[in-house]
Amino acid sequence: MPVKVSYPGVYIEEIPSGVRTIGGVSTSIAAFAGWAPKGPTDRAVLCLSWSDNDRVFGGLDARSYLGYAVSQFFGNGGTQCYIVRLAAADAKFATAVIDGLELVATGQGAWANLYQIVTKPRADDAARFRLDVVVKATGETAESFLNLSLNATDARYAKSVLAAESQLVAVTKADITKPVTAKTVDMAGGVDGKVLEPGMAEFDTALLGDGATTGVYLLSRVDLFNMLCVPGYGVATNLGKLEKLCRDRRALLIVDSDKGQSPESGAMTGAPDSSLTGADGINGSFYYPWLLAPDPKQEGRIRPFPPCGAVAGVYARTDATRGVWKAPAGTDASLSGVSGVTKPMTDAENGVLNPLAVNCIRSFPVYGTVIWGARTLRGNDEIGDEWKYIPVRRTALFIEESLFRGLKWVVFEPNDEPLWAQIRLNTGSFMHDLFRQGAFQGSTPKDAYFVKCDKDTTTQSDINRGIVNIVVGFAPLKPAEFVVIKLQQMAGQLGV
Repeated sequence: MPVKVSYPGVYIEEIPSGVRTIGGVSTSIAAFAGWAPKGPTDRAVLCLSWSDNDRVFGGLDARSYLGYAVSQFFGNGGTQCYIVRLAAADAKFATAVIDGLELVATGQGAWANLYQIVTKPRADDAARFRLDVVVKATGETAESFLNLSLNATDARYAKSVLAAESQLVAVTKADITKPVTAKTVDMAGGVDGKVLEPGMAEFDTALLGDGATTGVYLLSRVDLFNMLCVPGYGVATNLGKLEKLCRDRRALLIVDSDKGQSPESGAMTGAPDSSLTGADGINGSFYYPWLLAPDPKQEGRIRPFPPCGAVAGVYARTDATRGVWKAPAGTDASLSGVSGVTKPMTDAENGVLNPLAVNCIRSFPVYGTVIWGARTLRGNDEIGDEWKYIPVRRTALFIEESLFRGLKWVVFEPNDEPLWAQIRLNTGSFMHDLFRQGAFQGSTPKDAYFVKCDKDTTTQSDINRGIVNIVVGFAPLKPAEFVVIKLQQMAGQLGV
């Protein structure tokens, strides 16, 4: 506001610059869905390390690919992911009852049967008590809560405290008329139920839930994720639904080939189904074959694993070292912790699959096991889609999400030239910063990108309807997929 002058002297007035910095969003947050032996099933849980997954979801379990995929994600450069645990309908929660306190495990499964609840009232105040969650076999205290109360109006109300702080148990009932006494009670009744494996009808049911807010759609409550993996899952129709979810959330679906697929007679049995290569295929990618890696749960013996977790880790590593505009493929895209692939391929076999939008994983003598393809599911040569390449699509998703978040301040601002100028300034600064990092083609900003927001993009009719139109264009970097070396023999020089 203008300074109000009243006395003779010097006044200072700060004038806003109009600069609102647009920050680039993260591009390497993965999301995983699958069966796990423990953990909550009502929300997607953020894991910032392998130890988080180990603590919350039980780590590796030979009955499921989920833990191995998450391990390979972190082992190949991933730094954060969300995990959605799927459980069968016949899985049950462990429970325990101590006087007026009824408790339930935070997730279905037999894992909670390994704990017991220990309560001890305070000597100077019988209305308050201590509650410990103890490992039966060792007596080790896993969680401890002090000065709890059964009074719903108390700041240390047991139900509220455990809901906010416990990862193992929750309170379902707290009866203030039945004070808690000193007791030790086993958690009991937890049942794993049927182990859900990709391809089972029950897996599909748990994965898709109600199609809106349960199963994999718990991710709708997550602020941001960039990649979605369902290890070993190959039901094309349902993968199409996951593609739609990813397109709505500006993420990329990483699809594993079926475990038994192999090139036969110059073609691949079960290559990307037509239901995966539709319009939403621009937000999907397909990888073949499966990886061979040692299994710590089977004395280190080599067994096959779906590649999506390791591939997502390479995506994250490439983003951190080179940028989202660099294809997550090539000799730098080596896979750590693997010993090879289930189907070594020749160049000729790779040449059959690549035009079909199958990203092959190859093993080379010097470079080891590497990702050797960078196409989306719309990358079939016959389609000729503008979003043929993964880095091009992911760069666009990065720009879209960054501008979507960075321009929220525009809403309800006066819709005229001063606003349009601010939009051009801030969006142009964001795009120019990407240009300086080498994200676009072109040697000058004019060749690399443009930002338009003026009376040509926003007409009077748009203004009357409360609309401001911003047009942003960029010249994407496309990977050098084919390197052609032309060699010519020089004719001998004729001396005079």
